[in-house]
Amino acid sequence: MKNPNRKTVSKLEHLPNIGKKMAHYLNMAGIQTPQSLIKKDAFDLYAKLCKKIGKKLDPCIIDVFISAIDFMEGGEPKAWWEFTDERKRTFRENVTKIAKKFS
Repeated sequence: MKNPNRKTVSKLEHLPNIGKKMAHYLNMAGIQTPQSLIKKDAFDLYAKLCKKIGKKLDPCIIDVFISAIDFMEGGEPKAWWEFTDERKRTFRENVTKIAKKFS
């Protein structure tokens, strides 16, 4: 698992769970640097990405986005699938609010 210095990391691909495709998806959602992930909402980024592409993508992408945000906000590097329960819980608790992001 990658564990770069949060203060100096300059490429999205250097973050845990982020490869070239996920970095491209983050770019499409408006994220250009690792530091710009701080205080972002993974559901918002996913909604922006889906709108830009024109279709809904695998919701596991949200897990990857949550993992990158969590890391940049000080969390330990963890596998993206360790955030699946958090995504599902957040969605259940905020289904109406999250659904509006896609309308």
